[in-house]
Amino acid sequence: MEALNALVGKVGGFAWGPIMITLLFVTGVLLTLGTRIVQFRKLIQAFKLLVSKEHAGDGDITPFQALMTSLSATIGTGNIAGVATAIAAGGPGAVFWMWITGALGGSMKFGEAVLAVKYRITNEKGEQSGGPMYYIKHGMKDQYGGNWAWLGWCFALFGFIASFGIGNMVQSNSVAAAIKSSFGISEWITGVVIAVAVALVIIGGIKSIAKVTSKIVPVMAVIYILGSLIVLVAKSSMIPDAFGLIFSNAFSGKAVAGGFLGAVVRFGVARGVFSNEAGLGSAPIAHAASKIKDPVVQGIIASLGSFIDTLIVCTMTALVILVSGLLSFNDAGLMSITDKLSGAALTSTAFSQSLPGLGSFIVTFGLIFFAFSTIIGWYYYGSKCFEYIAGVSAVNVYKWIYVALTLVGAAVPLSFVWNLSDTFNGLMAIPNLIALIGCSPMIFTMLKNYEAGKPPIVMGSDK
Repeated sequence: MEALNALVGKVGGFAWGPIMITLLFVTGVLLTLGTRIVQFRKLIQAFKLLVSKEHAGDGDITPFQALMTSLSATIGTGNIAGVATAIAAGGPGAVFWMWITGALGGSMKFGEAVLAVKYRITNEKGEQSGGPMYYIKHGMKDQYGGNWAWLGWCFALFGFIASFGIGNMVQSNSVAAAIKSSFGISEWITGVVIAVAVALVIIGGIKSIAKVTSKIVPVMAVIYILGSLIVLVAKSSMIPDAFGLIFSNAFSGKAVAGGFLGAVVRFGVARGVFSNEAGLGSAPIAHAASKIKDPVVQGIIASLGSFIDTLIVCTMTALVILVSGLLSFNDAGLMSITDKLSGAALTSTAFSQSLPGLGSFIVTFGLIFFAFSTIIGWYYYGSKCFEYIAGVSAVNVYKWIYVALTLVGAAVPLSFVWNLSDTFNGLMAIPNLIALIGCSPMIFTMLKNYEAGKPPIVMGSDK
């Protein structure tokens, strides 16, 4: 087991290492420049399109539900624990690189959704199926010829494996730990409750999942943001210093040991990607189910994902931590944290310092509902990946294994599961980024055609 764990660690080090971070940056810059910063040019229009019926078409869920389903899988432990981990390991400057990742990530979310809707198919059950596995197979063939189905299969395999860990067991484990800490309830009891709740939701498929996520995600996001704003208003005089720390440490790397690239950039970008999943290829699986006729319209809506997740929610968490007084700096500029806190514990303590009695509950309940929504969102991702590998009929088996592992994950140690799933979560980016770069000319052309008022062209295949 030790040898296997070491091997997984090495692969994970590559999956979240400098090469992958550079490739993510390059892809983000390419799509941002090629689309002429579409994620910010179309920001106001994106919010308007969420409630517009002008572009309605075939699909399983509304564009708003598609966005909420994709956000359900990203707004969660990454926003609460991931931001704190980035600050603890990389210093306040890591937040700056999370912002950069979120800003560039909007263009990747745009490109992913455009390709996902363009190359989605209708399966044997009459449902829409789409995502990187389909646009790798068909989009890369359209651009360069040849057989790219194997690369789509690799993405589906990585996504399938990651769904059990990062999307399921790790989430239920976080919820069970938080509930035991706050209320003293056994992990097994929490696991049973979560597993039953997950089963009741996913039995109804994407329509049921979308109905639940479209209610949970907005409500919990608003509660979490309001709680953060209360803290920040109370400590408004400290906000300028917090921003000063972020910008001064972003390029110096003095706040922590490990150096500039090794700590500040790596942890900022890695946790930013972990939070918003831009470039990993998970979100377009949800966007492919949208009732929309123009792929570019869904792409514009999808670009909101990184803006909401990283630039708003993650920023709230970061600022609350930085104004909490838990961080201190010596004369050399090196950072220390009270009781060496990190992860969700650091975020919870930061809220509690500012909102005694209420702050920890905001974090605990936020973690519970965000993690639950992540579990059901990632079920859909995993089921579509498994459908691509084994066919529609096999998904029913996957469903019940997924529910069972939700229970198991709540009650057992998950260090190896976390490492394994985190590794495969990162590996998902490789085939997806290849497709985004390879199909970027098509993305740019489709955006230009949309802005010129030309009708959209979709694949129109059910194979």
